Amino acid sequence: MARGDHIRVRRTAYWHHGIDCGDGTVIHFSGDQQEKRNARVRRTSWSEFLRGGQAETVPHRGSLDAESVVRRAESLLGQTRYSLLWNNCEHIARWCKTGVKKSLQVAKTVAVAGGVACLVGAVALVAAMKAAPRWQRRGR
Repeated sequence: MARGDHIRVRRTAYWHHGIDCGDGTVIHFSGDQQEKRNARVRRTSWSEFLRGGQAETVPHRGSLDAESVVRRAESLLGQTRYSLLWNNCEHIARWCKTGVKKSLQVAKTVAVAGGVACLVGAVALVAAMKAAPRWQRRGR
């Protein structure tokens, strides 16, 4: 890992993201797991960021230079507007690295949830059609 890298570490059900500052610290959204209202962008030690996990670098095509990435991350220190859908640790790390505020984890989860909702709706429609009287199923 190097200064300005977008890094992530696996948690139980998600990836936690941050920016490597190159000095043994990481800037990331941090707070009590159960109380995200207290989350804020902080600079912590690597060990606090990792919490026993192993970090990996998130590759990007076309990213900003390391100094700009770290400067952007530092400009967010203290920010408290955490939102799982719109402003989480991945959103800020990706924005610092590329200028694009996006969470692939959220996008994938929403896509899967949308697919499941469509499937549930289709199953319910088929069940309703099968339960309808025969004359209604023929379109009369």
